Amino acid sequence: MKNYKVGVIGATGMVGQRLITLLSEHPWFHIEVLAASGRSAGKTYEEAVCGRWAMEAPIPDSVKEMTVLDAEKDAEGIASLVDFVFCAVNMDKAATKELEEKYAKLECPVMSNNSANRGVSDVPMIIPEINPEHMEVVSAQKARLGTKRGFISVKSNCSIQSYVPALHPLMKFGITKVLACTYQAISGAGKNFDRWPEMVDNLIPYIGGEEEKSENEPLKIWGKLQDGKIVNASAPAITTQCLRVPVSDGHTAAVFVSFENKPSEEEIKELWKEYKGEPQLLGLPSAPEHFLTYFEEPDRPQAKLDRNLEKGMGVSIGRLRPDSQYDYKFVSLSHNTLRGAAGGNVLMAELYAAKGYFD
Repeated sequence: MKNYKVGVIGATGMVGQRLITLLSEHPWFHIEVLAASGRSAGKTYEEAVCGRWAMEAPIPDSVKEMTVLDAEKDAEGIASLVDFVFCAVNMDKAATKELEEKYAKLECPVMSNNSANRGVSDVPMIIPEINPEHMEVVSAQKARLGTKRGFISVKSNCSIQSYVPALHPLMKFGITKVLACTYQAISGAGKNFDRWPEMVDNLIPYIGGEEEKSENEPLKIWGKLQDGKIVNASAPAITTQCLRVPVSDGHTAAVFVSFENKPSEEEIKELWKEYKGEPQLLGLPSAPEHFLTYFEEPDRPQAKLDRNLEKGMGVSIGRLRPDSQYDYKFVSLSHNTLRGAAGGNVLMAELYAAKGYFD
C-alpha cells in the first residue's frame, strides 16, 4: 500500500490527540502537518498541549517539536503539503462546514470527525463495516464542489456506534422500532475528571443535540444512494435518551428492539458472531478481527473491562433477552474516542485509501 502524508486539523483537542497517538506509528499514514486555532499557531506541539495532554501514552517524539500551523490562515499551504487531512476542530457548525469545504476546494480530501456536514446529502457518513457503498456518492459531491480530488467524508456520532453496529446484522428481519438509552463517557465532551470534577459522583441527564443525532444519523447510515444523494431510510422508528455518566471512556447503550419477522436468540447471537464487514475482508490495519463480540456473562459488557476490546475498535454486546414491550433487549458498548471518534476516522481513511480515493 502507498504511504500518504496527512495533516491533523484540530490537533490540540482530545480527538486530535487521540488521532496523533494512532497515526504516530501507522503503516500507511505519516503525520506531515499539525494545525489548530490561532491561539496555538506558532508554538511547538508540546508547548501547545502543555497541561492539556489527556492521553495515557506520552506525546509521540515525532510530533513534539512540530510547529503548529493555523488551521484557517494556513489552509492553502497545508493542503499543498499533504495527501489528505483529518479534521477534529472545536468550532461552531457554520465555521466548521466552511473550513472543511475550504480544504476540499483546495483539492485536499477531508476525513471529518465533526458533525457540521453529516446532514449534507452528498457527504458520506461512514461506519466502514456497515455502509462502505456510500463512498460512491463522492463523485456527485465533487461535481457540486467543482473539485477533481477534494471531498469531505464524515464519521457518525460516537453515541450511535455503541448500538447501530449491533442492530445492523439484524436488519434482514425488518427492524420496526428501537429504543436506545445511552450512558456516555466524559471524554465524549472532550474532558477528563481533572478538568470536569463536577462529574465525579454525578450523572447529567442531558447532552445538547445528542438525542437528535442518535435518532436521525442511523437512518442516513442505513439509507440508499439515489441520483447522487444519500436518501435516508424511512425505518426503523428510533427514540433515544442520552445521559452523561462518570466514566472516563466508553459509551454504553441499553437497547430495545422489535421486528417484522422475529428471529430467535440463537439466530441473533450467530449473526453477531459471524458478522464481517469490508475492513475485515480487506485486512485494513485498524480493523478489529471481530467487529462484534457477545458476552454470555450477565454482568458484561462493562466499560472498564471491555472498552479496549480489539484495541478499542470492537463493539461489545451482552444481556440479550426477551422484553415485555419490545421483542428483545440487550446492552452494547463501544470505546467512544477510538471506535466512536479517532479510530473510526482512521479506519474510514484506510478504506478510502484501499479503494484509491486519495490517488
